[in-house]
Amino acid sequence: MVTKSKDLRTGRSVWEAVRAPPVPHRRLSRSIETEVLVVGAGITGAMVADALTAAGLKVAVVDRRGPAKGSTTASTALVQYEIDTPLIRLSRRIGKRDAVRAFRRSRLAVEAIAARLGELGVRDVARRDTLYLAGDLLDADGLTRECEARRAAGFACRMLNRSELHEGFGVRAAAAIMGYGDLALDPRAATGALLRAAADAGASIYAPVDVTGIDAKKSRALATCTNGHTVRAKHLVLATGYEFPKDVPQRGHKIVSTWAIATAPQPRRLWPTECMIWQAADPYLYLRTTPDGRVICGGEDEDFSDEEQRDSLTETKTRTLERKLKRLLPGIDSRADFAWTGSFGQSATGLPTIGPIPRMPNCWVALGYGGNGTTYSRIAADIICGALTGGPDVDAELYGFRRAKR
Repeated sequence: MVTKSKDLRTGRSVWEAVRAPPVPHRRLSRSIETEVLVVGAGITGAMVADALTAAGLKVAVVDRRGPAKGSTTASTALVQYEIDTPLIRLSRRIGKRDAVRAFRRSRLAVEAIAARLGELGVRDVARRDTLYLAGDLLDADGLTRECEARRAAGFACRMLNRSELHEGFGVRAAAAIMGYGDLALDPRAATGALLRAAADAGASIYAPVDVTGIDAKKSRALATCTNGHTVRAKHLVLATGYEFPKDVPQRGHKIVSTWAIATAPQPRRLWPTECMIWQAADPYLYLRTTPDGRVICGGEDEDFSDEEQRDSLTETKTRTLERKLKRLLPGIDSRADFAWTGSFGQSATGLPTIGPIPRMPNCWVALGYGGNGTTYSRIAADIICGALTGGPDVDAELYGFRRAKR
């Protein structure tokens, strides 16, 4: 296998309360040729396929499970431009200029996602402001410095003190930054819409298909599948999410475990504006609402990826999330109506690795997404599409393998 098969999620996420949107796909019954083979039909593969087909390339997508059946369905889909690593800390890691570039590119990616999903008529995509609460990573003074750095970089934001948080939102915290213009969406519905758009533009989607080997040459990439069929392509993109590809450098990246709950609908108890909430803490708690008035609460991350160990902690983590949600927002009924757990990637800087794979000509990968998976998926689609169509991306160097080694 080109990736180690993982049990990416367990439990029932809130997105599974409704039927999955149909995506046209079929089994791979013969060997085929295409311009670009995308391995993975989650949110990253969907965005890449949509961008490439819109650019006029012939695309095939394969997935070992099926469209949006991996970690995408476990996503809580807080689509933010704010990176897991605060701007003032990222500046110390990679330099102020590049840190600001990374934040600005994430801002542009959020706008691009909103625009594309709007074009496709995807429902339940909502603009949301974001409260970034003081925690053990940044206290109130640290948040003040972070807010100043963001303003200097051109990002609209403002500081809120303890009383303003309590009176305005019912939130118990020492301080927070209010940011603007993020997105909340249904990740499974968004993935389905993008894959359908790619299919309408000529992409072929095959599942279940497991790629067992890749033979990369200067002239082409040949993927061998479990059924013995092959896919010959000019270019290959590994959009395998948190199943890291074998033989691909992973320095600075790791897989960790996270948990999430969703409450029963309670639209009359929700805080004003239903802004998204997360903490400057490690691990951090994060909250958002759904269109029917549920509260999604996630966090309690652990630094391991063993599926059995992860799943065994679900009941305990669910109770912990319920308690933390109640402590933060006393007016909310914090009891879980849905509970799930999953694996996701982290990097040392909070930035992903997107680019050509060393020593594998014509092969590309995107990995190490952390909490910004959907945002980074869009950046990956832009960078890869630009490279394959002759329009190199001005920010590609921020995310390449050379950067990942730092």
